[in-house]
Amino acid sequence: MSSNGSRRREITVADVARAAQVSKAQAARALGNYGAVSEEVRGRVLAAAEELSYRPNELARSMNTGKSNTIGVVVGDIENPHFGLATRGITDTAKKSGYNVILINTDEDTAAEVDAVRVLLDKRVDGLIVAPASSVATRHLQSVQDSGRPLVLLDRNAGPMDVETMAVDMADISHESTKYLLQAGHRRIAFISTLRTESSYRAGMLLDSSQIADRLEGMQQAYREGGFDFPVDLVRLNAGDAESIRRVTREVLLMPDPATAVVASDGLIALSIVEAIQELGLAIPADVSFLMYDDFAWTRLTTPPLTVIAQPVYNMGVAAAKALIRQIQGLPRRTPAPKFTATLIRRGSVGIRRAAEVRK
Repeated sequence: MSSNGSRRREITVADVARAAQVSKAQAARALGNYGAVSEEVRGRVLAAAEELSYRPNELARSMNTGKSNTIGVVVGDIENPHFGLATRGITDTAKKSGYNVILINTDEDTAAEVDAVRVLLDKRVDGLIVAPASSVATRHLQSVQDSGRPLVLLDRNAGPMDVETMAVDMADISHESTKYLLQAGHRRIAFISTLRTESSYRAGMLLDSSQIADRLEGMQQAYREGGFDFPVDLVRLNAGDAESIRRVTREVLLMPDPATAVVASDGLIALSIVEAIQELGLAIPADVSFLMYDDFAWTRLTTPPLTVIAQPVYNMGVAAAKALIRQIQGLPRRTPAPKFTATLIRRGSVGIRRAAEVRK
């Protein structure tokens, strides 16, 4: 017999109704747990469903109830451990509350994000958690909010939109970490990020990412307070793949007035920066100091262990899921809103610049 001939036909609500000797409408109400049905009928229907190994049609049930028990999550780069950890927080929390998660990766592309949101809405998700690729191009997110569909933002804001956002105040921690580097004698501090821009960075330019804009503002504030000129030429954006990250790192370390410290904007690009430093035969921190955003296990295993800015990423994911589920259930926002704080963890990758080496 062919495999097609032997394949078992999908069990339907009608099959369960016949086995339980009730109407199809009664069976549907018992299986969907909605509408009026007696306990005796409910028991017969559930017993028949178990006997027949009935699996509910989730799409059909969502059309009946208006709920899919599904959350849509849109992030920029699932390869980045930052988003992996946040997503774990979301999925752990959603599962406990009976929700499934559909995850879409956008590669930090706004057009891809617009498509992702449309796809998830078409799949009738009950709500969305989005880490916006752009804090400026947010019309699609405003449309979601205007439609009344529950929405929570993760990691970045969406400009002036009044929407629950689970993120760290990056300006404060950037100011603290830059001040730490300045106090160690560093004046030429490079900042490397994958954020895409149409031109090289210049002071005051509008950036798509609220996260990166806040980090650079924190750096500039620390420089102003110290009375030093901010090294605009060492802000390097558009560091896309591993090779371009290594190339940018080589540029800032080999220029006539080189960087003496490098800040990596996330843990993924940090790997390529450290690799480039090693390829140049330079030592951390004797030749160049290094600091990175996010704290992962491997940062403690290098020699020396790396100085990091630790963010409560998992907890941010948990809070985003809880906030979204409250919206889905029609409950008000928690007040006060959850506040997340990053921490500078000083290890061995930041060294002191001797006075003779410090360029004023």
